[in-house]
Amino acid sequence: MSANASPVALKLHLGCGSKYIPGFEHIDSTHHRHLSHCADVSHLPMYGDGTVDLIYASHVLEHFGRQQYPVVLREWHRLLRPGGVLRLGVPDFAAVAALYYEQGLVDGLTGLVGLVSGGQRDASDYHKMIFDEALLGQALLEAGFSAFRRWDWRSTEHAQIDDYSQAYLPHLDKQNGRLMSLNLEGIK
Repeated sequence: MSANASPVALKLHLGCGSKYIPGFEHIDSTHHRHLSHCADVSHLPMYGDGTVDLIYASHVLEHFGRQQYPVVLREWHRLLRPGGVLRLGVPDFAAVAALYYEQGLVDGLTGLVGLVSGGQRDASDYHKMIFDEALLGQALLEAGFSAFRRWDWRSTEHAQIDDYSQAYLPHLDKQNGRLMSLNLEGIK
């Protein structure tokens, strides 16, 4: 690399499943052809301290329990360079509770129940934690992040990837539905 060349930003897509985002390294515990690493995203020794610019984890953190998720956040914080960003999407328990209060379980197992307990299609598809903005924001600060903020999926380089960060009820109604994903970024 020449003295004037800037280093290529290292971006990780954790818990990517079958979703592929160009320009990202992809890590998931289930094998997919596009993976950079098939690994548990809670422990990533293949990346050094302060080497990553952006971590994107959409609807991954809720799969870790009450004692686990703070450890996972600290691991992800370790990877980020100063000024790096952890971009999270998790089911928004406040939105779930509000919709339940307004409508009950009108959509049965397809909507609110899945947001709280997971799809339960396989052994790793269970949710072990719930989050609202206050709880997740505080957890980010306790993990060492200097600040946190909401992010809008429409203004990201992965907006074309329809994942759970774009989860609306009624399903797929991105114009009139309610966003059911709490999208927060932690800044190191």
